[in-house]
Amino acid sequence: MGSHPGAGGARTRRPDLITLTGVRAVGHHGVLDFERRDGQPFVVDAVLHTEFGAAASSDDLSRTASYAEVAERIVALVEGDPVDLIETLAVRLADTLLAEFPVDAVELTVHKPQAPITVPFGDVSVTVFRER
Repeated sequence: MGSHPGAGGARTRRPDLITLTGVRAVGHHGVLDFERRDGQPFVVDAVLHTEFGAAASSDDLSRTASYAEVAERIVALVEGDPVDLIETLAVRLADTLLAEFPVDAVELTVHKPQAPITVPFGDVSVTVFRER
């Protein structure tokens, strides 16, 4: 008797997903003076966990999270009040999206491709997951 989805109880349904990748904005986040003064690019990827049933059956944008509005909100927050840590920025973004849009969970990654690191590197990022 092997374990399989739904064994011994209700089957867990996978969420529907809205995914935005590469949302870019210039922010003034960081602990160093020049980061705050000059700013630098940040790139955000967001995966919104939701349920498309009502929106799909009605073909009504108001019954889902508008990815255009989500992208605009991400840019406004990245360009907004500076913080020292990208961890703080990631949590702020995830918490805001969860509060303002009809989604059940958010997985959000903040990339800081020009972070002040003294060795060659491709990217640095942090990822947070928040749910209702």
